[in-house]
Amino acid sequence: MGYSIIIPARHASSRLPGKPLHKIADKTLIERVYECAQKSQADEIIIATDDQRIEAEAKKFSAQVCMTSAAHTTGTDRLAEVIHSRCYPDDHIIVNLQGDEPLMPASVINQVADNLRNNPEASSATVCTRILDADELFDPNVVKVVTDANGFALYFSRASIPWDRAHFSAHTTLPDYAEHYRHIGLYAYRAGFLKRFVTWPICHHETVESLEQLRSLWHGEKIHVDIAKDIPGPGVDTLDDLHKVRQMFVD
Repeated sequence: MGYSIIIPARHASSRLPGKPLHKIADKTLIERVYECAQKSQADEIIIATDDQRIEAEAKKFSAQVCMTSAAHTTGTDRLAEVIHSRCYPDDHIIVNLQGDEPLMPASVINQVADNLRNNPEASSATVCTRILDADELFDPNVVKVVTDANGFALYFSRASIPWDRAHFSAHTTLPDYAEHYRHIGLYAYRAGFLKRFVTWPICHHETVESLEQLRSLWHGEKIHVDIAKDIPGPGVDTLDDLHKVRQMFVD
C-alpha cells in the first residue's frame, strides 16, 4: 500500500510573510520542499494552499495543487479538506510534510509512513531525534517527547521532560545516562483519523503548550514515535533561519 504526501503552504506567516516564495539559491522554498518529497516513495504529492501566488509558483515546477479555504487556522485543517475533496478511504496514509522543511531526508519521510503502516493500533506516527545538548533540552522552542516501552507517545511538551530530579537540582548539563528526545514535526496520519480530529474541540493541554498533537492524546488516540534514521536539516521559521538554510545551498 502506498501513501500520499500533502504539503500545506500558506502565504500569511506571521514570522516570515510570504515564506513559501522566498528564494533559496535559485529556487523557492516551496520548490525545495517539493523536491524532498519527490525523492520519497510516495504515490502522489499535493501542495495544499489558499494563496494563488503559491499556486502559480507550484505550477511552474509542475506540482499538483489543491486550493483550500483561507479560514483554516492549522495545516491539519488544510489536510482534512484535501482528504475530503479527494475522497480518500479511511485507511489511506497521508504524510504531512511541512512547507518550510527544505532539508527533510526522503528516508525519514518513508520511515514515518512505514511506521504508521507497521503499527495498526496507531492513528498517527511521527519521529524524534536524541537530545545531546543541555541548551536544546531547556529550549522551550524545542518540543520534547516521552514514549512508553512500545514507542507510543505518553506526552509532548516544551518543558524539559523527563525531568531528572536528582541531576538537574544541582547541574545544568546532561548526564551521560540522559535519554531525552526532540520531536520532529513530520507526521503520517490515517485519513479516517484526520476526518475525526478536525471535529474535536481544542483541549486544555493543547492550548497551554501550543501543541496540536496533544489533542490526539487527550482523546485517547495512539501516536507511535520512531527514532529518525537520518537527522533532518533545519526548517525555516524566521528570517534568520532562512539565511542559515541559504548558506547550506551555496556551492
